[in-house]
Amino acid sequence: MRLSERLRIYERLMRLDKPIGILLLLWPTLWGVWFAGMGHPSAFIVWIFVLGTVLMRSAGCVINDYADRNFDGHVERTRHRPLATGEVKPAEALALAAALAAMAFMLILPLHPLVRWLSIPAVFLAASYPFTKRFLSIPQAYLGVAFGFGIPMAFAAIQFSVPVEAWVLLVANVFWAIAYDTEYAMVDRPDDLKIGLKTSAITFGRFDVAAVMICYALFLALMAWVGMEMGRGVFYVLGLLAAAAIIVYHFTLIRGRDRDRCFRAFLHNNWVGLAVFTGLVLDYWIKPMG
Repeated sequence: MRLSERLRIYERLMRLDKPIGILLLLWPTLWGVWFAGMGHPSAFIVWIFVLGTVLMRSAGCVINDYADRNFDGHVERTRHRPLATGEVKPAEALALAAALAAMAFMLILPLHPLVRWLSIPAVFLAASYPFTKRFLSIPQAYLGVAFGFGIPMAFAAIQFSVPVEAWVLLVANVFWAIAYDTEYAMVDRPDDLKIGLKTSAITFGRFDVAAVMICYALFLALMAWVGMEMGRGVFYVLGLLAAAAIIVYHFTLIRGRDRDRCFRAFLHNNWVGLAVFTGLVLDYWIKPMG
C-alpha cells in the first residue's frame, strides 16, 4: 500500500475528515483559555491548546475505535471504520495513539509544572472513556470530564492555579456533553441495545428528550454563574441567549426521535459552542477588564 493511501486510512481513523469532535472539544478549551487569560491570552498559549486539542482528540478517536473494534462492525454507522474492516491492526492503532499523545505532551513542556501534572488525569480520561460504555449507565458524563479537562489545564497554564470557576466551567461542560452526546446516542440506540452497550439514551429511556433539555438548562445556568463571577457583561449574556435559542431549535429536531434529525441536532452543537465563545470574546473586547 502506498504511503498516501495509508495516510488517508489514518486520517479516517483519527476522524480528521469529520471535525465535529475536534470542535466540541475545542470550544470548552477556548472558553477556559479566554476566561483564564482575562480576554487576552497570548498567541503562544492559544496555539498550544488548539494544536493539543487536535492531537488529543485524534488519539481519543483511535483508542475509541480500538476499544470498539469488535462492536463497530455490527453498527450501521461505524461498520466501515478502519479497525472494524481490518485496514488497521490493533497494535498499529495503539502505536499511533501513543505517538499522538506523546506529541501533545511535548507541546505542554514549556508551560507551568501544574499543567504537566494535570495532563496525567487528562490522558487517563481520554484513554479510558471508550471502555466506560461497558459498565457506566451514563458514560456521556465521563466524556464531558474528558472533553473539558483542557479548562483546568488552561487556567494552570495562564494563572498557575485552578480556581473554583474553572471547576464549575468543567461541570458546565459535563452537562453540555451529556446533552449533545445523548442526541448522538439516540441515533445508535437500536444497535447499542442489540450489542449490549450502555448509553444515556438507553438509560433515560422515554425521558431522553426531557433529560437532554434539563442538561442544556443546567449548562447555561452554570455558564451564567461563571460569567457573573468573572465579571462578564451584556455581550457574554447575549452569547448565552443565542446558545439558548439554538438549543430550542434542537428540541424541535429531537422531540420526534427521528435518527437523522437527532444526528443533525448533535452536529449543530458546534454553533452552541461558537455562540458562547463569540459572546465571551466580544465581551472582553468591548468591555475590557480594568
